[in-house]
Amino acid sequence: MKRIRLNRLTATATFALVLASHSQAANANSGPATEVPPTSSVATAPGLWSVYEQSLKNAKYIDLTHTLTPSIPVWKGFGPAQFGPTINPATSKPYQYQQDGFEATRYLLSSDQFGTQLDPPAHWAPEYPAIDELPPTYAVRPLVVISIVAQVAKDPGYHLQVADIARWEARHGRIPAGSVVMVRSDWSRDWPDPALATRAVFPGVSLAALQFLHLQRQILFHGHEPLDTDTTPTLEGESWLMHNGYAQAEGVAHLDLVAETGCLVTIGYPKFQGGLGGLARYLALCPADWPYGVAVGQVLEAPLPKSDKRLQWDAERGVRVRQ
Repeated sequence: MKRIRLNRLTATATFALVLASHSQAANANSGPATEVPPTSSVATAPGLWSVYEQSLKNAKYIDLTHTLTPSIPVWKGFGPAQFGPTINPATSKPYQYQQDGFEATRYLLSSDQFGTQLDPPAHWAPEYPAIDELPPTYAVRPLVVISIVAQVAKDPGYHLQVADIARWEARHGRIPAGSVVMVRSDWSRDWPDPALATRAVFPGVSLAALQFLHLQRQILFHGHEPLDTDTTPTLEGESWLMHNGYAQAEGVAHLDLVAETGCLVTIGYPKFQGGLGGLARYLALCPADWPYGVAVGQVLEAPLPKSDKRLQWDAERGVRVRQ
């Protein structure tokens, strides 16, 4: 995979922050303004706006999240989900565009462990934070992608080892503290086949690798494509993480489109009180010259595009689709 160093992105952001701080200091010492400030100048944009204009606006955005549907793979111990139109309690009928001016959807989820996830440690250890107690600083982090695709091609049950991390660092340098490490296995290429949830053999992450990443490299959390961390009888890796106050990402997608180094990841999830799993969304932000993803200005955003096909409820599929 093409390698992109983090240096360019961080250097640009650092330079922008330096400019912003100098600009603010100058303004603070110059007294009342005597000139009209420029209307469009990246260098004088306040605070972090210059970082956005110089780096994030032109970055390539890649979605690492599976779309949620009633038929996606889910552990049999949780059971399937059901989607349906929201019912008006006054009429016992679903809201409709023609009669009510809007429609809404009812989601009956058997678990908060559904689809692409962010597991808080309270999933296993109630003395640690639940999903709503995670700090807001989780929002943006350096993204590391370590591939074990070649190993999994020979052994479908291969688990990331410390030696794999050492090889990655030999090529790219030390894993940044506070980063998010995603383990690419390409297991998710068969998604959304429900049979994925029944496979006893799947790629994972060894306990030794998890301990190395957290204790030696001080990462924020790791992520993997399957719905479990490992295939040991006791899920030893997940157990160690949760009982030591660490979160993890599960069910991650499209890591084959992301550079191994040089990208950022943004992290979002619903804030359910006491939630033990997060229906998370992860977005990779890669440098502007990365061949995959989409940049601001390349798609319609506001207003959003109008479709020739209307969104309609499909009873057979159990979701709304465009027809």
